[in-house]
Amino acid sequence: MEIIWLGHGCFRLRGRDAAVITDPCPPSTGYKIGKVSADLVTISSDHPESNYRQALQSEPKFLTGPGEYEVAGVLVTGVRTHSSRGGSKSRNVSFVIDLDDVSVCHLGDISQSPTADDVEALGSADVLILPVGGGSVLDAAKAAETVSLLEPKIVIPMQYKTDVSTGDLDGVDKFLREMGAEAKAAEPRLTVTKSSLPHDTTIFILNYRGA
Repeated sequence: MEIIWLGHGCFRLRGRDAAVITDPCPPSTGYKIGKVSADLVTISSDHPESNYRQALQSEPKFLTGPGEYEVAGVLVTGVRTHSSRGGSKSRNVSFVIDLDDVSVCHLGDISQSPTADDVEALGSADVLILPVGGGSVLDAAKAAETVSLLEPKIVIPMQYKTDVSTGDLDGVDKFLREMGAEAKAAEPRLTVTKSSLPHDTTIFILNYRGA
């Protein structure tokens, strides 16, 4: 499976037989993801920064709520988690996506560390993609706590300050310090197989890729 960061909370997961897009983001976030195609799209919240459906040029299946799904051979579990985005009407759905024998958890716009029930539902994932920039999503300290609770093999941070991001976010270095990890050069993509998963939790920084 190949993982590419398109920007903000938007990733493309490409497996042997299917492709998944997470939280397509609009140009107002600073990222221009262009036109993308996928078999299915997970959308964690109704917030405009996570729900830019105009970017999709195919006719994918959109998943927006909790539950268990199977689309194009991909197993997906949606779990309702806490978000402070949007005030009292806020909602967030974190998704666990099983693709090519690798389980990827995309936490979406989560703003609080997972509850015990959330950990039971989300903690089996091999790869954890989580926000770390603070504001209306997890800050560095809560993100580090979330990693310790879910114990993934691979961690990929998202929703942090870059040279093009427009939100009031912290940089990824703050999260790396909380994790006690050294800054590493960003990679354009990450290829993951079940057999290549590291034994210990490892953080990978990805370069965003625009159109």
